[in-house]
Amino acid sequence: MSALTGAQLAFYRERGHLTVPGVFAPQLMDEIIADIERWGEEVLADLPLEQRAWYVDGGVKSRTVLRKLDNPHHQRAAVRRLAFEPSLVQMVEDIIGPGVSVYFSQIFFKPPEGGGPKPAHQDNYYFGPDDPEALVTAWIALDDATIENGCLYYAEGSHRGPVYPHVTPPGEPYNLQLPAEILARYPAIPALVPRGGVSFHHGNSFHHSGTNLSQRWRRACALHYVGNATVFDHPALPYNHELKLRIS
Repeated sequence: MSALTGAQLAFYRERGHLTVPGVFAPQLMDEIIADIERWGEEVLADLPLEQRAWYVDGGVKSRTVLRKLDNPHHQRAAVRRLAFEPSLVQMVEDIIGPGVSVYFSQIFFKPPEGGGPKPAHQDNYYFGPDDPEALVTAWIALDDATIENGCLYYAEGSHRGPVYPHVTPPGEPYNLQLPAEILARYPAIPALVPRGGVSFHHGNSFHHSGTNLSQRWRRACALHYVGNATVFDHPALPYNHELKLRIS
């Protein structure tokens, strides 16, 4: 039985993204936020100097705060609850077919008063799957995601094109991004996601996020789901394949 309607699936196939509100209850979002805040404090206290550029948000000058954390599906039982939520799993399977795993996951903190942007990129360039249709990202809004606090932007229809080579800014090996001349072909639109909603996007879809200039957090959890048979044969960064978590 499908969790997404035919119209929702048609929207995703045409545009490369789809936002579904109300997937998770506000109380659960509160529980996840409390858990990742504890985790973040633990990580920040022991974060080696050489890793700070990867994980500390350089846009916030008034205090030291994390930009992101990786693989919460492996580190936090609370996030595994999200990954196994039957309604979410059914939506993912509606998009990429039955039998899925979480390959990689992230917590994005996007703190107020300067939480930095993420440049435009394609997830399939980062991960390098053998089948570009077999990966979908489920981006779960732990807070309301708005233009003011740095929501995602999607270049609609960009998923129908190829995976393009990305460029790396000096000193930022974690910020692989699409060249400006490629981005100019695809105007991007904001994706406003209410708290507890999920924004799904294709692995080829161009997407980026803005700076958080508001007084509110824009925390999110990204679960990168893949078909179980997917092989990651040309990743742009090193990933631990042993952390792949079979869901169905």
